[in-house]
Amino acid sequence: MPDKENKLIADILEVFRSNPDRRYKSEQIEDILRLHGASAFKRVVKSLAVLEGESKITLTNKDEFKMATPETVVEGIFKGNDKGFGFVRYDEVDPDAFIARSNTMFAVNGDTVEVKITKPSNPWIDKGPEGEIIKIEERSLTKAVGEFHAYSDAQVEKTGHYGYVQSHEKKIASYMIFISDKGLHPQIGDMVQVSIDEYPNAKHPQSMEGTALEVIGNKNDPGVDIMSIVVDNDINPEFPNEVLKEAEKVPDHVLDSDRVGRKDLTDNMVITIDGDDSKDFDDAVGLDILPNGNYHLEVDIADVTHYVKEGSPLDQEAYSRGTSTYLVDRVIPMLPFRLSNGICSLNPGEDRLALTCEMEIDHQGNVVKHEIYPSVIRSKYRMTYNNVNEILKDDELLTEEYAPVVPMLKQMAELHEILFNKRHERGAIDFEETEAQIIVDENGKPIDIKLRERGTSEKMIESFMLAANETVAEHYNVKHVPFLYRVHEKPDEEKIKNFFEFAAAMGVQVKGNLKEITPKMFQNVLQSVVGTPEEQVVTIMLLRSLQQARYSDEPLGHFGLAAKYYTHFTSPIRRYPDLTVHRMIHSYAENGFTDEEQTKWSNKLQEIAEHTSGRERISINAERAVDDLKKTEYMADQVGNTFDAVVSSVTSFGMFIQLDNTVEGLIHISNMKDDFYEYDEKSMSMHGRGTGKTFKVGQPIKVKLIRADVEHRQIDFERVLTPEEQEQADKREAEFKKKRSMQHGRGRGGHGRHNDNKGHGNKDNNHKRRGKYESR
Repeated sequence: MPDKENKLIADILEVFRSNPDRRYKSEQIEDILRLHGASAFKRVVKSLAVLEGESKITLTNKDEFKMATPETVVEGIFKGNDKGFGFVRYDEVDPDAFIARSNTMFAVNGDTVEVKITKPSNPWIDKGPEGEIIKIEERSLTKAVGEFHAYSDAQVEKTGHYGYVQSHEKKIASYMIFISDKGLHPQIGDMVQVSIDEYPNAKHPQSMEGTALEVIGNKNDPGVDIMSIVVDNDINPEFPNEVLKEAEKVPDHVLDSDRVGRKDLTDNMVITIDGDDSKDFDDAVGLDILPNGNYHLEVDIADVTHYVKEGSPLDQEAYSRGTSTYLVDRVIPMLPFRLSNGICSLNPGEDRLALTCEMEIDHQGNVVKHEIYPSVIRSKYRMTYNNVNEILKDDELLTEEYAPVVPMLKQMAELHEILFNKRHERGAIDFEETEAQIIVDENGKPIDIKLRERGTSEKMIESFMLAANETVAEHYNVKHVPFLYRVHEKPDEEKIKNFFEFAAAMGVQVKGNLKEITPKMFQNVLQSVVGTPEEQVVTIMLLRSLQQARYSDEPLGHFGLAAKYYTHFTSPIRRYPDLTVHRMIHSYAENGFTDEEQTKWSNKLQEIAEHTSGRERISINAERAVDDLKKTEYMADQVGNTFDAVVSSVTSFGMFIQLDNTVEGLIHISNMKDDFYEYDEKSMSMHGRGTGKTFKVGQPIKVKLIRADVEHRQIDFERVLTPEEQEQADKREAEFKKKRSMQHGRGRGGHGRHNDNKGHGNKDNNHKRRGKYESR
């Protein structure tokens, strides 16, 4: 349909959207749009017919048109803006509903709400629906962490409040949370956790009331900044006494009674390969060549379920946590350290209980035979990724030191190559993301940001863990019994369309049928930009188009890995789903695949999947928040410095940029002073109205750091201008001041340039994923 006709349809729909209860005759629409003549009338009638066919409008029995009124009440999550308005996401595909400040019913960011759609969307101009909140179904905020501000004695007596707490989290930082004199009495500057007892309402729209539950410490004390984020994300840094007492009762060595019914593999040459600072080793590997030339891979995983009995305090606490959380200076474990670093860790030279997945793999990477069984193992070496990488490069000293395992390590590298190629051939999407390691001193102050490089050893262990996870998932899937899977569903059609349009705009040819999307199509796009300036931006945009991986009791496959069957079996020390998978393996082995056994698991798995998926997201959010905090703190000493960067995202209110060290920040549109800039949503670019300059994702850019707000974890940059650009900017500023001085009264003029959203807005934060894909 020509653009002229599209515009007319959009304009007519806007008439109805603005007055959803009014009825119009064709002639009235023609008059409102100031269209006259037989030709114009025909176009109006045709457009009305299109809108009626799309069920956007309806024809009454009086030959009048009015806005169609489909199901207008939806449920979704409210995303609030610090200016008072917000949006509600109620559908994966449909655009979010805009909620004006007066229609929010004082909902707080994250609340589950019912929304009455007052103005439907106008797809012809990409305008989303508008609505009003009619009910708050569930509060997302029951507790909060913030900085305490004390009241004077007179204020306490007058208000009945001891003071107020203000969160450092941007989405709720505008609320004052008054705390009563009845709870704990924090000191000024303390970081405090409070319960929310009363939410915003008509009497106090910008405040809440609560009770002080816990004083985390003064905001300036070492470690309090991180612990405030941890507590605010509902992650408990301490274990309850009953859990610690139960952990103390667990033996620190394998008993004779533990060995019953297990294969003794203690003579096998198996090793652990982990990071330099790792202390919990939940996987060991061994490899040899069979007489038929195939590889025999042994993957031993710590048998945590032997010590964490279902329903016990240890188990209940592990389920509650769902996962371990890895922060820059500490780990908040899923299990107490006595287990995670002791009896459940596959420490070298110590007998340990394991679940073993033994695989025979041919030279095409096919697992031709496998066996899964309980075992007792003894790791022979505690290897590190760095040392193994050096051995694979033929480092003389290390090769001599670890001579007994060097041939096995070389064979492991060969097998990894085979397994990697097999995954690649079937279409697994291969990302090589840069991950930052933030180095902090003894007081938690960041002193350096190093980039982690993944060598062959890291990729090798990943390949072996992926093989074990797939093998275990397929083993139980073909038995047609209930099981817990790690799934990664296909991206939705709209995101696929947007990504491939973006790729095409970058000059990347997309091969394949968009109606039958495959991982191979994404892989081909990535391959075509390897080594080019566009590689980073295409990777970022591809990540944003993918769904989030989660746990499920349905075998929905793993799109990113191009795997039909996938589970998490290899990390039971730090992930509850893996613990559950181990428990099921034992249970099925002991009780068989009876109806009773299958019913038992089918009744539990959906809840476990949903809960652990949620806990994983909470943990990732906390890890990212701490990373952002420490990156901001690291940059705080460098205000005024200039850096080379790349544009990582473009929005209506500015550009996000990323430095070489992975630090991200915003160039707000108000800090782009060399021109009047406008945002083009389709090309995700910013255009200068006067100069014609264009900024787009992936573009190199030189920037100056102008602000690093540690409290709110926000970093602001401005672009470094050339002398010529600076001269033009100064001229524009002088002209603006001259015009303003000629106006009567202060503040009546303005640039007319800047979007008034001064905040950092919402940004897809896919710069950090948990490990490379789903390996460990």
